[in-house]
Amino acid sequence: MSCYERFVTLQPSVLIPLLCFLLSRLGQRTGIYYIDSTALAVCHNRRIGRHQTFACLAARGKTSMGWCFGFKLHLVFNHLNEIVAVKLTPGNVHDTAPVEQLTQDLTGKLFGDKGYLGKQRAAALLKRGLALLTKVRKNMKALPLTLTDKLLLNARNMAETIIGHLKAFASLNLPKHRAPINAFLHLLAALTAYQLNPIKPAASFFPLLSLPV
Repeated sequence: MSCYERFVTLQPSVLIPLLCFLLSRLGQRTGIYYIDSTALAVCHNRRIGRHQTFACLAARGKTSMGWCFGFKLHLVFNHLNEIVAVKLTPGNVHDTAPVEQLTQDLTGKLFGDKGYLGKQRAAALLKRGLALLTKVRKNMKALPLTLTDKLLLNARNMAETIIGHLKAFASLNLPKHRAPINAFLHLLAALTAYQLNPIKPAASFFPLLSLPV
């Protein structure tokens, strides 16, 4: 075992190998996917003006919990609760911006929240074999869905459960890092730990897959 000083020195050298390892461990393409994003703040809002570590990388964005300065982690899960695609963007990037890139190799059905609504986006995804299904706002006409699709859409909150599990189990956060490369290494390690963990959050919709479509 190397000493702490040597360990800190070696950390940056494993960033690329760990990234390649994570990409090799992405989940199965099952045809049923859930998409969601989460904000990763790098400092308290009161310290944004004094923050230096991520000054040129992070950005200030608004989430459902309010404003924060940092990044957004965009994730796509399959119905087995495995990570299928992942992307990190500055905090001011809208949730829908990386959808096409995240799902470029996926076909089947993609379930998301109301933030992913958009006729042009849904039409573009459908053209290449991926149906985007979301709940609609009160002033919009509901789309005709099969019983299976309705049940799978109602189970979309599993994505939020998984992200909460990631933050609790793998310490998915970025504050108090003195160098960006160490923060990104920590992020990769958290995602890899989740993928390798054989005990995933319980999926509540396995029986739904046997229903008629």
